Amino acid sequence: MSIFKEFRDFAMRGNVIDLAVGIIIGAAFTGIVTSLVNDIIMPVIGYALSGVDFTNYFIVLSNGKGAGDYTTLKAAKDAAAATINYGVFINAVINFIIVAFVIFIVVKQMNRFKSVLDAAPAAPSKSEELLTEIRDLLKNKS
Repeated sequence: MSIFKEFRDFAMRGNVIDLAVGIIIGAAFTGIVTSLVNDIIMPVIGYALSGVDFTNYFIVLSNGKGAGDYTTLKAAKDAAAATINYGVFINAVINFIIVAFVIFIVVKQMNRFKSVLDAAPAAPSKSEELLTEIRDLLKNKS
């Protein structure tokens, strides 16, 4: 068997195709979740914390080109100062927690809907059983 045929067989397996579809949908879903976090949830958290923005929390390790009293991270970066940007890290952790929670809720709801769809059909009601008996009796008389 040639290496190309083996690769084709591998690539055309259902699991590989499912994985590719999952990655593509996940990439598209990332944009939605990013917008949810940045445009809806983070402003609410910022408002709840009285406008606290962790982005400008940093420690200057060494001054850059200009004077060393940087009021914003952008000013420190523009001056090429060496900084530890712990505020950016805090924002990343908050974003991760929010995204993980949103994904958890989405997966939980999808599993709930799937379990409803996969549930066995309910037993026939008494009236359905009676109608079935009547149908069978009429069928047997004729």
